[in-house]
Amino acid sequence: MHSVLGKNQLEEITKLRKTLHSYPEVSGQEKRTSRRITEYVTKNEPDRLIEGLGGYGVAAVYDSGKPGPAVLLRADLDALPIDEVNGFAHRSQISGVSHKCGHDGHMAILAGVSTILKNHRPSQGRIILLFQPEEETGQGAAKVIADPKFEEIRPDYAFALHNLPGYEKNAVIFKDGPFASASTGMIMDLKGRSSHAAHPEQGNSPVHMMTELLQGLMEIPRSEAGFHDFVLLTIIHARLGEVAFGTNPGKALVMATLRSYLDEDMSIMKDKAVQLIRKLHKKHDISCDTDYTEEFPATINDPQATEIIHQAITRSGAASIHIEKPFRWSEDFGHFTSAYPGALFGIGSGKGHASLHNHDYDFPDEILETGVNMFFHIADQLVKINKNV
Repeated sequence: MHSVLGKNQLEEITKLRKTLHSYPEVSGQEKRTSRRITEYVTKNEPDRLIEGLGGYGVAAVYDSGKPGPAVLLRADLDALPIDEVNGFAHRSQISGVSHKCGHDGHMAILAGVSTILKNHRPSQGRIILLFQPEEETGQGAAKVIADPKFEEIRPDYAFALHNLPGYEKNAVIFKDGPFASASTGMIMDLKGRSSHAAHPEQGNSPVHMMTELLQGLMEIPRSEAGFHDFVLLTIIHARLGEVAFGTNPGKALVMATLRSYLDEDMSIMKDKAVQLIRKLHKKHDISCDTDYTEEFPATINDPQATEIIHQAITRSGAASIHIEKPFRWSEDFGHFTSAYPGALFGIGSGKGHASLHNHDYDFPDEILETGVNMFFHIADQLVKINKNV
């Protein structure tokens, strides 16, 4: 594989990656992370730097000043509320917070692209390096797109990558169409009427409705009628009343995560859940307030964008893996692919590598180079990066 990075540049972004790992910040609190990225990218002389995008987002723009496509390359800033158990020197210095999804590596890769663009500018159009906040909660991409400052960098194409444990190290994983699932958290707040435990007949406990709701929700994905592809509903939390042996409970809480390969199936699944709640409300006279959180649209890869990724694989000399089925996990990059031609691809972190979100996960630095190469060759196809500067 021919690398666009020099040895010193690779060492520099590896050092950056480890620094970012040591000082992680959760979604919506990426202030210091954003500042570190801004300081690093500023040294690589973007034509414009836009800060405070959708929160702590940062965009570095390399503008040829000539007509041509605007290509957005995205990395994510946020870490997870998970304790670091690893003992290496760059372990997290922030209690209860660590980079267990590899966003430190994604940022280092995109920062590495800025080191190339410092001396090799686009010959036409623009390249936008977007460091996006709040990916883990599904809110960051939507906030960035809704930010008035985003009008300055609205792209013609958008691309992102994610490291993928379980696949051969440095192999590029790609697919046309659905790549990552839609998902949403559903919160159902049941409200009956409490009473003394000695006189349950004087109240209206939600226990029977809760039991039927749990059973009915789990049946929804098993009913294939109306669905076009894979759907999944997972009960993640349920609570009835409080620990008070003298009280017949008057409230209950049920939470579930809904997943689907297609956004239209997500809508169908939500409708089925609401219909079930209405039916049980009439049967038990228990009210239920329903809310949704952490909503991720499906990430649907555009055919032309997928072909650009395929060509970048060939040009970079990377190994590749074409997958047949989408991933069950979600990525809020789906907000970008819903609005612009774009695609998400993966880079293998190693077959035996710790899984994403595991407490002993750490981003493998050996794949940084492949990430930079892929982003470079993707952008080069659209804006023709000047190699003679």
